[in-house]
Amino acid sequence: MPDAQGFGHFEGKIHILPIRIYYEDTDLSGVVYHANYLRFMERGRSEFFRCAGITRLAMLDDAEPTAWTLRKATLEYLRPARVDDLIEVHTACTALTGARMNADQKIYLSGQLLTRGQIEACVITLSGKPRRIPEEFRGKLLPLLLETKA
Repeated sequence: MPDAQGFGHFEGKIHILPIRIYYEDTDLSGVVYHANYLRFMERGRSEFFRCAGITRLAMLDDAEPTAWTLRKATLEYLRPARVDDLIEVHTACTALTGARMNADQKIYLSGQLLTRGQIEACVITLSGKPRRIPEEFRGKLLPLLLETKA
């Protein structure tokens, strides 16, 4: 059975995942292709969940199979990352409702902000119907909820 331990670490309630930029992540100009920032953020959220003790993001063996999905994603690109850079994906849970979780994600290079995104994720059935976040998950996420100023 594979090790379910997550990569990265928490600093307070913010999860930090280091990611090396490889040639395959870049476009012809040598900078990270814009869509890959979404992939890096997905990895950041996945490792956030694992480090929080949530190892089953898709609950396919349950009586009613469900999975996490994105409902909304907003990204702002400020500066590019380049091949061989070691970036950090910072992930914070900023809101938790019955069926949704909001995450604030930022990508840094040597302390400089490159990209920021706001993500709204939810749990759905395989036919697309929303479901409440399981209580087991909610109990692990609530202590990590980052209070933000409105």
